[in-house]
Amino acid sequence: MSADQRTVRPQDPQAVWRRLDPAELPADGVEVGRIVDAWGVKGWIKIYPHSSAPEALFSSRRWWLVPPAAKPGSAFLLRIIEAREHGQSVVAQAHDIGDRDDAQALRGASIVVPRSSFPTPAPDEYYWVDLLGLEVRNRQGEFLGRVADMLTHTAQSVMVLHRDVDGVRRECLIPFVKAFVDEVDMAGRTIRVDWQLDY
Repeated sequence: MSADQRTVRPQDPQAVWRRLDPAELPADGVEVGRIVDAWGVKGWIKIYPHSSAPEALFSSRRWWLVPPAAKPGSAFLLRIIEAREHGQSVVAQAHDIGDRDDAQALRGASIVVPRSSFPTPAPDEYYWVDLLGLEVRNRQGEFLGRVADMLTHTAQSVMVLHRDVDGVRRECLIPFVKAFVDEVDMAGRTIRVDWQLDY
């Protein structure tokens, strides 16, 4: 058969989702990254991790994928063969993802893994998800806010604090480095910092 006599079939981007098993999100599930693209031609996916230390992505061989605009609670199980760092991203190979088209069909999906599968951090190391919601006070005992987010893709991790002042939400950014962070009291849900209220 000559090349001009071959038939081609348009790709169905939903086909890959039909091959994955629907699954309930784990009760202790944490979103740890997002699929941003295909990597190569053999079905590898490229992930933008939410942390500059993406060990959580390597700690589990099962990832729960939440498609963009998915119904609340709906997810699909992705079984990972291999995952590794690639610059500031992570690349992974998974079962049921056979080629570049399959990988591209997963773009925009969030990756969730159980918090219980995270490796134990070293002393004085913390997962950003464990810092969210902690109260931050300075050495004078003044309330600076609660950790609402962590900026991790900068030269140093930065805490994003929110606090209400006269009904207006204020935001404060404090580098999460020893020069400013005196103590993280996980039991007391408090972080003590060397930072002034008017900074």
